[in-house]
Amino acid sequence: MGPLRRLLRALAGLLRDAPDPAREAALLQAHRERCLNFRVLLAANNRALGTMGAMEEALVAPRPFGMDFVRASCTAVSADVLRMAQALCALAPGKYEALFPRHAAIAGRLEALLDPPRPPVSGPLVQPLAALRAADAPRAGGKAAMLGELGTLPGVRVPGGFVVTVAGFEAFMAHQGLRRELARLAQARAGAGLDGLYSLSAALQQCIVAAPLPAALEEALAAAAAGLKAACGPGLRLAVRSSAVGEDAAQTSFAGQYRSELNVHPESLADVYRDVVASLYGATAMAYRLGRGLRDEDVPMAVAVLPMVRSLCGGVIYTANPLDAGDRTLTVSAVHGLPKAVVDGSDAADTWLVGRGPEGPELLRAEHVAQETAYMPGAGEGLERRALDAATAGRPALEPEAVLALARLALAVEAHCDGGPQDIEWALEPDGRFTLLQARPLGQLAGPEAPAVGSGAVPTGAGDAADATGGLPVLYRGGVTASPGAGCGPVCLVRRPADALGFPEGGVLLAPLALPEWAPLLSRAAALVCERGGVTGHLATVAREFGVPALFACAGAVAALGAWSGGPGENVVTVDADAALILGGRRAAPAREAAPRRSPIEGSPVHRALTQAAALVVPLRLLDPAGGDFRPEACATLHDMTRFCHEKAVAEMFEPGNAPPLPASAARRLVCQVPMQYWVVDLGGGLAPGTAPGPTVALADIACAPMLALWRGMTVAPWAGPPPVNARGFFSVLAEATANPDLEAAARSRFSDRNYFMISQTFCNLHSRFGFHFSIVEAEAGQDPAANYASLRFNGGAADRTRRELRARFIAGLLEERGMRVDVTGDAVAARAEGLEAGRILELLAVLGYLVIHTRQLDMIMADPAEAARRERAVRDGLAALAAESRQESALRFA
Repeated sequence: MGPLRRLLRALAGLLRDAPDPAREAALLQAHRERCLNFRVLLAANNRALGTMGAMEEALVAPRPFGMDFVRASCTAVSADVLRMAQALCALAPGKYEALFPRHAAIAGRLEALLDPPRPPVSGPLVQPLAALRAADAPRAGGKAAMLGELGTLPGVRVPGGFVVTVAGFEAFMAHQGLRRELARLAQARAGAGLDGLYSLSAALQQCIVAAPLPAALEEALAAAAAGLKAACGPGLRLAVRSSAVGEDAAQTSFAGQYRSELNVHPESLADVYRDVVASLYGATAMAYRLGRGLRDEDVPMAVAVLPMVRSLCGGVIYTANPLDAGDRTLTVSAVHGLPKAVVDGSDAADTWLVGRGPEGPELLRAEHVAQETAYMPGAGEGLERRALDAATAGRPALEPEAVLALARLALAVEAHCDGGPQDIEWALEPDGRFTLLQARPLGQLAGPEAPAVGSGAVPTGAGDAADATGGLPVLYRGGVTASPGAGCGPVCLVRRPADALGFPEGGVLLAPLALPEWAPLLSRAAALVCERGGVTGHLATVAREFGVPALFACAGAVAALGAWSGGPGENVVTVDADAALILGGRRAAPAREAAPRRSPIEGSPVHRALTQAAALVVPLRLLDPAGGDFRPEACATLHDMTRFCHEKAVAEMFEPGNAPPLPASAARRLVCQVPMQYWVVDLGGGLAPGTAPGPTVALADIACAPMLALWRGMTVAPWAGPPPVNARGFFSVLAEATANPDLEAAARSRFSDRNYFMISQTFCNLHSRFGFHFSIVEAEAGQDPAANYASLRFNGGAADRTRRELRARFIAGLLEERGMRVDVTGDAVAARAEGLEAGRILELLAVLGYLVIHTRQLDMIMADPAEAARRERAVRDGLAALAAESRQESALRFA
């Protein structure tokens, strides 16, 4: 009975060990899904950390950003952290589900922060200007509210009219979901660069001008226009001007960024109102808000509707020097006709400097420029350029007495505004009286430490500023300092909007006219030079707000700078606006150029929003994986969640006992000319198409680039064999083998004696055991760098623990030199590299393959300093030869 019993027992064992096709297919699929989830988690982790880094950088960098960046960053990092949680839970079902409520709580706080509920806006849709005061700016905008305030001053005349209030604007935005549609378009069409800005701007504006007005707003507009027509008589034409909230502030003037339509027929009012509202999303306005850190919701658009003035001449008066806070000199700029040519920089203007004498204003200096044409109301609607007769063109726009009268009027406005300097737009009507069209605070810069040549309101030469040249040739001398400072960069001529698309970062903007539409370029410009325009124009105002050095009224500058070349491809110039000099080449570190430009949005609503959002995203407080607080419930930020998910995913993938068993039938022995046994498990795509089925596979059939790179490192040089062991080393090995049950041969499983490659086209996992040494190498090397990684776990050995730990630190040092993150625990090495291009991953895999083979059994000699140093040199020499061979192969491949 004994032999029969043994036979039956053996048959039962064979039946028990017979492969179950369904079970083994399920095991193979489990390995595929396991690897896929780990790759998904790593890719999401790398993207999330990249987004967090971009958020931190944005908070301190001198580059502006908008709410689209804040919202997109928060959305992206939240989505990636959620993907990590999902992938981790797929790796280890039922263990980490507490991550989901933590994510929901943090994401909910982010959403409430970035999209708070909009408070309801109440009040009339339309209101007369005469009923407004300065305090009404939040519901009527600064321009309309200030006109209402000025109308209360004795001797000050302002146009009548009315304002379409913020309540009217909000009603328009809410009607038929217009605001939702604008948000959808902004998200769908947002693109990088100026071309993306212009494309998005066009789409948003088209959406607004095509949208219907609410019936109540349309009726209120018609009734207000009819009342204005009855008061002004037949032939009424309107000036429809932006009056956005926040516009006309001292440091955020929005000068020239929104649309104004002049000489409008009352019947066109509804359409023109939409046009002015649409200018909220003009490219220049959007770029301005970006540069000042303002959100769209910070600047709702009210619109002032005024009767057109009959302007004989018009212009702008500054009640102080915008370039020097200590200079209270007034500057008057004037042109014949409407003041448009002054504010948009399209014409040179007559200029007067007016001092504050003891008896009142007194003329200090005057400059007259010839003016051949002027803006006048057209016969129908809009404006037209008309030629001036010789007598008008030859005389100044204002007589000296009128200049002084205007100065007294401006000083009265300044006094009413608590003495703060003012920027006032005015017109002189046929009855000889001035009408004020606009008044806003004038932003002033801290004055220069010493008087600067060319910083006045009229052109001056650079005098004896030869020491300012730094030995460079002078390309241009003179002009008006519209914004102080100096900047260097390549010259870029911009004549039309299409030219702006190619404007380089750090370029010097050269333009014939100082037009407001060049404002989007100022955030990237090193300096600004315009042939025409003055210090009181809109572009000059914006240049000062952005801190861009600017020289205006530089007649002939386009020809002078366009002919300059410091060498092949070199057209770099230095613009010194303080000295009114343009130099050929880059001047060596002038003081203003050396100082970094401060971010213009620090402390702005957008900057605050990112700061508050980053507090829920970026800080990492979950530091100790061994601590009791390392759990989902303790995650306070999205960074905490990435740390937790990444740490646990690595453990779930690589800690012994966490992986499902390998299916025996899926393994095929690798036929190769090396004295080692390897089996290959194809997870899909790892073998070349047409590979014959069977129990073996040839190296030529392998289509997995990571495995081939790893194999190359393993086989590039034959293993030199175990190092010579002295008596101490031998007894150390003997003692360890006797005391450590993990090293007993009987403790091995059926698979532990074999070395396994699990492969797909871009993925490889090697489980190997050579004697008492264990290693796991795993890598993904695909097209998405965010999903790529390489990892090594290496431990074991037969020597005592001290020697094994020395060997571990030696391997760790080699890998750290190559940019891998390494953790050493006892004799175990865990190394990782992530987020790299596929080529770099393959290079690291070759290194890992070399080390897996050539560092085994080194633990036995690590206590012998001389022998350890000799072996270290040999390993380093081998890695250097491997790297040289890799470079040679790459050169041949790309030759």
